Amino acid sequence: MHMRSGNGLAVLLIAFGALLILGKLGIFGFLMGLLIPILIVGLGVMAWRNGNRFLGGVIGLIGGLMLLGKLSFLFVWAAAIALIFFGVSMIRRRAGTRV
Repeated sequence: MHMRSGNGLAVLLIAFGALLILGKLGIFGFLMGLLIPILIVGLGVMAWRNGNRFLGGVIGLIGGLMLLGKLSFLFVWAAAIALIFFGVSMIRRRAGTRV
């Protein structure tokens, strides 16, 4: 099968449409929620590299904020684990000073 130079975008659109349908069916649910922000960040990077730094920065920032919102639960988990470790280290430090 010979692929023409203009078919890359068509194949990309077909794959993106198929992924959207699978996402709506409940397959890859969480990953589909990450796909759109990642694509928006990618568009921002492409615009930045093509010389339109203002538009690329704005689009990248919007995509980054969307991605941050999707991954916010990771920050909550990291903060909770950090608090636990900090509390345990404080208890160990106090127990070591009581001699």
